[in-house]
Amino acid sequence: MATNAIDQTRRMLSLVTYLRERPGAHVQDVARAFGITEDELISDLDVLPMCGTSFRGGDLLDIDTDGDRIWWHNPDDVAEPLRFAADESTALLVAARAVATLPGLRESDRQALLRATAKLETAAGEAAAASSRLSVTFESEGGVFADVDRAISERRRLWLRYYSPARDELTEREVDPIRLFAVGHTYMEAWCRLSEDRRTFRLDRVAEIRLLDEPSAPPELELRDLSEGLVQPAAEDPEVVIEVGPGGRWVAEYYPHDSAEELADGGLRITLRTPDPASLRRLALRLGGEGRIVAPHDLARSAQSAARAALAAYDGPA
Repeated sequence: MATNAIDQTRRMLSLVTYLRERPGAHVQDVARAFGITEDELISDLDVLPMCGTSFRGGDLLDIDTDGDRIWWHNPDDVAEPLRFAADESTALLVAARAVATLPGLRESDRQALLRATAKLETAAGEAAAASSRLSVTFESEGGVFADVDRAISERRRLWLRYYSPARDELTEREVDPIRLFAVGHTYMEAWCRLSEDRRTFRLDRVAEIRLLDEPSAPPELELRDLSEGLVQPAAEDPEVVIEVGPGGRWVAEYYPHDSAEELADGGLRITLRTPDPASLRRLALRLGGEGRIVAPHDLARSAQSAARAALAAYDGPA
């Protein structure tokens, strides 16, 4: 009779309970009880030792067979209540303490988090002592996070002086904040009154911020799915080709791209799409001798001109 993965999973879950109650059970008897062949049972037994609560050792099912009888050597260990490993409890405690210090966190939420942290410290035992020697500082400290969070909760508009790396300039604008989120850095998504469009602002690039009395009234917008990352190029975005040397291979790790072809010198030829190709001039300058823009040609010439201007600045008076 044909079987699928769901049937096999159900059978194996039942098999664990069956074997726990019948130490040293005969292969023939177990196969007959489950209505399967002995070969199918042996196949299940080959998978069970890879199952358990984690891969830390001692938490997996220690089940084997000599072909006649089946032995489960650690049923009591696996049946014990689940406990955090030292690294798991340390990570949770450090994160909880860090979040509790965030400016702008509502006091009721802070107190609930502190109570949960205290319970976790008690459960963690000695691991809690190790976590107390670690700390995390959020880049969004300094009041920016607090002002954005307050503006969202009170539905108020914000005034920003914001640094745009693509244009290398500071701009002043009023925005209606929509949400805070973190993807590597901490960001605010907002409706920008200057551009009359949705914009994303990195908090560590906010040079100055002020909470306004005007009510925030962003249009009804569907929140973007950020599970695939902050930058999600569209098929209609302009295509850019960049060649990097071995020291520039990191570009393929940090920039979403369509393809990355190996070059003879150990570098890569990277093809990517971006709604703002001009923003890649700064990447070309950062790469220096480890990379160059190949296409489009106008962008390549623009990057070369920017590089020459930067070099010329070094030849000027000190």
